[in-house]
This record gives sequence, structure tokens and C-alpha cells, in this order.
Amino acid sequence: MVQKAKILLVDDRPENLLALEAILSALDQTLVRASSGEEALKALLTDDFAVILLDVQMPGMDGFETAAHIKRRERTRDIPIIFLTAINHGPHHTFRGYAAGAVDYISKPFDPWVLRAKVSVFVELYMKNCQLREQAALLRLQLEGGGKSAFGDSKEPVSLLAELSARLAAVEEQAEALSKQLDDDAADAAAVATAAHLERKLTGLRRALDALEPGTGSGAPQVPSQN
Repeated sequence: MVQKAKILLVDDRPENLLALEAILSALDQTLVRASSGEEALKALLTDDFAVILLDVQMPGMDGFETAAHIKRRERTRDIPIIFLTAINHGPHHTFRGYAAGAVDYISKPFDPWVLRAKVSVFVELYMKNCQLREQAALLRLQLEGGGKSAFGDSKEPVSLLAELSARLAAVEEQAEALSKQLDDDAADAAAVATAAHLERKLTGLRRALDALEPGTGSGAPQVPSQN
């Protein structure tokens, strides 16, 4: 059963959180509320999120300050942030949002379809990265376990390699389809860059698997870094 991605919604106004939940419910992911920057930072201590929707204008710690804290933490610095604001102070205000680490900056009222589409791209990228980490973990277990499968039973190395290769092929196919979709939709540069990074990781993992095939040499390949 595929685990759902978590999306963090940060806004001090309950009616705005309710509206975001209504818009994003169609994605069928886990939506987590935070009514302040402090509450958002607490949620980020324990849970992993695919994307953060962050209101700019909040009492106390505003969106810019919250984003700065998020980007300073190693655990959360790579989570995409979409700023939402009801006030447009011109290009300087928008630039400040991008400088704070946002991948997008949307003014209210926004088009629900556009917001849902942008969020769905980052959810898909997050899920592909999760699948890639699972494939890398399986490969690492095979290398360290001397031919045992991830389930602890004794399995022929060739059979296990075939299983890993098939699983990786499925992820590669999905990543390729996502990259084509991003090209067709002229998506945000940050989403395209993230997809390219994912494809490089997949290429490294495929090379590692190919090196384990009989007749390709006896040296153990290096498992791709997860950074």
C-alpha cells in the first residue's frame, strides 16, 4: 500500500485553511494544518512533507521568517515552499519571497486549478524520490546480506537482481513520464530541476545494478548517494 504524501498548510486564519483543504482534497494526500509559523516548525520536527503552502502575512513569526528557519534546518531545507499572500507590494515583495527560498509565490485570490496543479507536481516528485530511496535500500541490503532478499528469505542473487531491476524500471518509466509532463506544461524551473536531479539518481542506481549482473566484473558498485 502506497503511503500518502503529507502537505503542510500554514495560515493564521481558519477559513483560509479550510479553503485550502477544499481545493487540495482532490489530490487524496494527507493535509496537515498549522496556524502559525511556530506551529509549522514543530510539525516539521517529526514529519516529512512533500510541499509547504505558507501564508506570508501572519502575526508573530511571518512567512518570510518561518521560511528562513525551514531553510536553515538540514532536515527541511529541501522541502518546496509555495508562498501565499493577499497583499501584492510589487516586484520587490515577490523577490523577497523567492530570496527566502520559495519555489513559487501566488497572490490571493488564486485559481484553485492552478494551485492544485502546482502542488500535485511536487507531490509526484516526492513520491518518486521515496520510491528511489526504497530501491537503493533494497540494493544495499543485497550487497550487505550476501544474496538474501529484503524479506529475510534466501534468494538466488540473479533472481533478486531481476526483482530489483523490474522495480527500478517501473520507477524509471514513471519519472520519464513526469519529466515529459513538466516539459509540456512549461512548469516552474524548480520543479524541472528537481525532476532532473531525480533522473540522475535513477541513472546512478541503474548503473550499480548493471554492474552486479553476471559477467560485468566482481567489484561491488557504490550505492548512489541520497543527497
